[in-house]
Amino acid sequence: MRPDEQVETHPPLTTDVVTVGGLARRGQPLLPRIGRTVWSTLVGIGVVISHAWRSRDTIQYPEEMVYLPPRYRGRIILSRDPAGEERCVACYLCSAVCPVDCIALQATQDEHGRRYPEWFRINFSRCIFCGFCEDACPTYAIQLTPDVEMSEYDRPNMVYEKEDLLISGPGKYHTHDFYRVAGLAIGGKGKGEAENEAPPTDVRDLLP
Repeated sequence: MRPDEQVETHPPLTTDVVTVGGLARRGQPLLPRIGRTVWSTLVGIGVVISHAWRSRDTIQYPEEMVYLPPRYRGRIILSRDPAGEERCVACYLCSAVCPVDCIALQATQDEHGRRYPEWFRINFSRCIFCGFCEDACPTYAIQLTPDVEMSEYDRPNMVYEKEDLLISGPGKYHTHDFYRVAGLAIGGKGKGEAENEAPPTDVRDLLP
């Protein structure tokens, strides 16, 4: 260091120096700073105490089950009509509308001509629970239920077959019977030839 150079010195920090963001600021009285610190601490304690007396939002799952509304889109089931028959008529609308192609089925029919799925399969590892299949179903056969407990350790177990999907009740629609509304074809008789059946409508005629 040359003799003509001057060394810049700084006064030592005292108790009236406040460090903010790594920079020392002078001129802050000590007592107001202590008061603000004590006040902010008391405010924080007050917030904690006020929440201690409120109702808790957490529950002890799975001992206490989570409430899910009836229209929650969860596990998919196949329902039956009030007579105990399968509602599904294997129309393929659910598989056609599914955006992820997780639904597959094969149609067949019984001796009375009533259609039903020979097998019905849903891959829940691909399902996004959008509810499109339920909206497209004309018979209310396929329904989404408020059930979310579907975890599995093995991926193949997420593929549900018909026996896994079909329940013994009507689900959300207790009284709907598709075949009672739409009718069922009778062997050996055409449309309008059964008892108390209206004749077929001529769609090209303007008369009622």
